[in-house]
Amino acid sequence: MKSNIIKSIRITLVLTVILCVIYPVAISLAGKLSKGRGDGETITVNGKVVGYANIGQSFTQAKYFWGRPSAVGYNAAGSAGSNKGPSNPDYLKDVSNRIDTLLKYHPYLKRADIPAEMVTASGSGLDPDISPAAAKIQIKRIADTRKLSVQQVTDLVSAHTEAPLLGVFGPAKVNVLKLNVALDALKK
Repeated sequence: MKSNIIKSIRITLVLTVILCVIYPVAISLAGKLSKGRGDGETITVNGKVVGYANIGQSFTQAKYFWGRPSAVGYNAAGSAGSNKGPSNPDYLKDVSNRIDTLLKYHPYLKRADIPAEMVTASGSGLDPDISPAAAKIQIKRIADTRKLSVQQVTDLVSAHTEAPLLGVFGPAKVNVLKLNVALDALKK
């Protein structure tokens, strides 16, 4: 019995050192070697940080591309989904209201043309990316609002579309913050 207790204490000490010291130090070092040095990739405009590339933000003005809705109000401290199922009446009302808002600002669209990601929140509530299809449905609105040609805005979306990793892993995507910063930099 005494030998089992001693073995248990040794295992606990070894695992404590591995999991509470070695592992966190290794993860911290890996972060420091990554892009953004473990602090996240910041987006700056004129020397001022306007956001992080991997955290979604709320854009509601007609002159900007809109990202996915957030169940947490884009609060990075409270990352979470809504936890409402697809048959929940409150959830269905939220989705219906989002569809109505999109159709109000995009009268040229039909309900069937709206990508699901534009009316449903992501699991984290902080998704910074949209699909190229979600960006394309917004091009006409932005071109009209900013008095730009549709081709200028289309070219901007194409330039900011990231292909899947190694051409295989994940979907093509467009970072909304980077796209909106580039949109503000466009000359009329």
